Parts: sequence; C-alpha cells; structure tokens
Amino acid sequence: MSSDSVVVGFVGLGIMGGRMAANLQKAGYKLVVHDLHRQAASHHLNAGAMWAESPRSLASQSDVIFTSLPEPPDVEGVALGPDGLLAGLKPGTAYFDLSTNAPSVVKKLHAAFAEKDGHMLDAPVSGGPAGAASRRLAIWVGGDESVFNKYRAVLDAIGDAATYIGPIGSATVAKLVHNMSGYALVCALAETFTLGVKAGVEPLALWRAVRNGAVGRRLTFDALIDQFLPGKYDPPAFALKLAHKDVALANALGRELGLPMRLCNLTLAEMTEALGRGWGGRDSRAVMLLQQERAGIEIAVDPERLHEALAPKADVRYA
Repeated sequence: MSSDSVVVGFVGLGIMGGRMAANLQKAGYKLVVHDLHRQAASHHLNAGAMWAESPRSLASQSDVIFTSLPEPPDVEGVALGPDGLLAGLKPGTAYFDLSTNAPSVVKKLHAAFAEKDGHMLDAPVSGGPAGAASRRLAIWVGGDESVFNKYRAVLDAIGDAATYIGPIGSATVAKLVHNMSGYALVCALAETFTLGVKAGVEPLALWRAVRNGAVGRRLTFDALIDQFLPGKYDPPAFALKLAHKDVALANALGRELGLPMRLCNLTLAEMTEALGRGWGGRDSRAVMLLQQERAGIEIAVDPERLHEALAPKADVRYA
C-alpha cells in the first residue's frame, strides 16, 4: 500500500499527536486533520494537510483514522458524538486510537464501529514527546490482526516498533501495565533515595554508587536523571495530570478484576496528593517531591556535575 494512495485522518494535535501527524506527512501520506483549536494544525496545514471542521467530516474523507486525545471521555466524544467519527465513517475504514484509554471504552468503541462495518483498534504508544518527534516510538495494537497488517506501513511512519498484541483491548492493558510499573517505580525510588540523602549521603554520590550495583547496571536508576537529581520538573516531559489518569485507569482495571494492588494503590494516592498541590502541569515525576518534603531535604544536583557523572567511562560497563 503506497503512501500516495491512502488518505489518513488525524484528530488531536497536541504535544504527542502533532508530532505523530507530522511524521505521517514526512512519509508522504495525504493528511486530513482536526483539533479543538485550528491553530494547533497550522504547521500541518502549511505542509499541505487538509482541515476538517469536525470528526465527522474528517471520517468521510479518510481511509484510515488516528486519534491522540487526553482522556477516555474525549475519545468517546470524538468517536461517538453527534458530529463524531462514526457519523461520517465509510464502510471498511480502520480507526486506531493512539490514546491511553480505558479497556471498557475501547471495547464499547470497537462494538460500535463493527456495527457500521468499521474496524476499531486500540493502539496506545510509548516514547513520550521526544519519541513522537523522532519516530522512536512503541505502538502496541489490539484488534483485528489483518487490519493491523494492512496498515502496518502507516503505523511504521509513526513509530519504529509497532507490535500486534492480541484481541481488542489487550494493547490498552499492556500500556496500563507499562505505565503503572513505571510510576510505582518512581514512587519507590523517591522513598529509597530520600532515605539515603536523609542519612547523609550526597545525592550524586549515592546515585553513582547504586547505579553500579546489580540492579543499577540494568539502568533502573536512570529514571532519576532528568528530574529527581537536578530538581527540575518544569517544563514537563509528561504532565502529572496525564500520568495520574494512566495510573487511575490501571487501578480501576485492578478493581474490575478483583485484584489487590497495594503498591499501585499507594502510587495513585501519592500522585493524587501531588495533583492536589496544583502540580498537574508539572512533570509527572514531581510526585517525588512529596517524599523529599517528608524527609525535610531538597535535592538539586548541579547540572554540570550531573553531566560529568553521565559521561561514559572506559572502565565501567552497564549490562
């Protein structure tokens, strides 16, 4: 399937969606775009994309559709609203939702699109804004495998690791497991590292020490590099309010399954407290500041010293 024979519709041109849509254009795909704010599409329109006044209008012009939206209700509204994608869907159209969604919403959309002879697949991504810009992005896909294969080239224009996971909803579960694991680790690292600093170990020396241990050689502690050690949480790489949504969805799934998730519940409680501080627009790792406050310490390693610590050493190998 050549790029010039496929019209791609893209809804949601935020910090992730805008970059993914731009990569589709770079790959030569004809693009139809829509966003709540037309200004968000200015770069794409200048590069030749067509503007659609509504999701319905976009769907009527597209062979394959992508959405990248903040919350499950946003996805549901864009897909099923009075002027939504389903209202303008052409039979046989494939729709990939790139958002981090709720499994129940994904299954509802899949059923609704199937009734109109459409194919809905969940396709959450991982790699952050930098990955979305550079195309170093994982895309996990659930749904009809033949549809995944048919549009694999389009997915490959967005990310470098598109993977079929299984039936509808399975990719969303994989994404929730991934994000929940990451933020549970963030909260655990905040607790253990404030322990070390409170006990009198200099933060960078502590990080260097544990990074060379058995766990550290697996690069576990690299989660501390960008925010925790320099004490820099603005501007966000990934906003706390969005991370809180992902963790809340993972916990909700656990409740639906009747599964005790004590550490995950605690992680959500920590992130909710951070959100209550008004930190929703800060980086998601701002949650690590809570434990610093409890310990009565402040960690802010000088950027130049941190850069020196990260410089590769000839006598150190990381597994």
